[in-house]
Amino acid sequence: MKKYNKEIKRYDFTQKPRKPSKVFMGLIKFFALNPVIAGLGFKCEKVNMEGIKPPYFLLCNHASKMDHRLLLKSIKPYNMNYVIAIDSVHYRTIRFTRLTGCIVKRKFVQDFNLIRNMKYCVENYGTPLVVYPEARYSFDGTPNYVPPSLGKMAKLLKVPLVIGIFYGNFICMPQWNKGHFYARRPHVESKLKCIATAEEVQTLSAEELNRRIQENFVYDDFKYQYDNKISLKYKKRAKGLHHILYQCCECGAEFEMYSYGTTLECRHCGKKWNMTEYGRLEAYDGNTRFPHIPDWFKWERGNVKREVEQGTYLFEDEVEVYNLPKNKYFSQGKGKFRQDMTGTYFSCNYYGEPLEMHFTPNELDSIQIDFDHRGRSRKQFFGDCVSLSNADDSFWLHPINVRGCIMKISFAAEELHILSMQKLKNGQKTIAAAAE
Repeated sequence: MKKYNKEIKRYDFTQKPRKPSKVFMGLIKFFALNPVIAGLGFKCEKVNMEGIKPPYFLLCNHASKMDHRLLLKSIKPYNMNYVIAIDSVHYRTIRFTRLTGCIVKRKFVQDFNLIRNMKYCVENYGTPLVVYPEARYSFDGTPNYVPPSLGKMAKLLKVPLVIGIFYGNFICMPQWNKGHFYARRPHVESKLKCIATAEEVQTLSAEELNRRIQENFVYDDFKYQYDNKISLKYKKRAKGLHHILYQCCECGAEFEMYSYGTTLECRHCGKKWNMTEYGRLEAYDGNTRFPHIPDWFKWERGNVKREVEQGTYLFEDEVEVYNLPKNKYFSQGKGKFRQDMTGTYFSCNYYGEPLEMHFTPNELDSIQIDFDHRGRSRKQFFGDCVSLSNADDSFWLHPINVRGCIMKISFAAEELHILSMQKLKNGQKTIAAAAE
């Protein structure tokens, strides 16, 4: 992997997205969609969709790599324009990717080109415009942070606002246990619901539209699995679970959790849990505090929230740095990462020159993390990482000394932002200003 290149190319976000090619999308559906969906018992429920035809603004939950296939099946016979992160664009197939109608962006970066391109698609192509507002895959089968800017975006687009929720595809392939989809083929289904017509979008306030989004953007795939008694007998179903359950609920130790087969284990106190075929946790000793995985996940987040509110939160480590200016990774060696009450920092040598980046809590509402991240060639193995971006580049930061820490970093970024915005709303000093 190259480290230095004066001729580095950057992605041109000003270029207009293309209308999805009917021929190319037909081939994708025939060879990549239909064979995978077949046998899943897939069905799509449509609510308040009578008379609703493209263009419309479709907000979908982001559960797994199956999302795109299920979405195309749900909106048939239409194709779509959709927002996609730059790391999802393969450097060898970027032209083909554009044929699918993608609108490329950097995650968690404000980009007016994105808004212009979204509006362009609605006004010129008449396709469903799809956004995954969580901007990343779900970690525990429940919603991630959804930004409050969606109501304003809907009013700008002036088309019907639709929510798309998919059930069952998270347990097929959670981000902490990637691959082996064909070993886990549960029943999957979706629901498309129009929550505001074009007329309502223009007459209702952005706040009311946000309220409707929050009210309808609800799902819990582990509950869906348990309630419907969907049995997954995959023998490695708990592998990777320690990525999201990084803190032991028995002894409180952090980053000492391990997972393998169907077992989750704390190496600090020795407590073990079995993940059942219905997605529940059962302690080996019979004393189970959190049988429902999302409850444990929320407990961890609550602990991070207390650290933030008490002003004691701090994390720092050395990191391996890779950058993605367009659609090809480059190594920038080692750097330093720090996250505290004043925000998120990292520094490194960037093409031979010192680089420092600082995001205050009110600037960074969330943060991208990846488990067992791999390079686009699928040959480079990077491991767990935090991703930060500016307008020109995206950086993948891999902690060197602290294992299993990135979920806590993600929690902290969001809790720091929430507290900072609360202070701004109440006329108080922001977290960063108060810490100076």
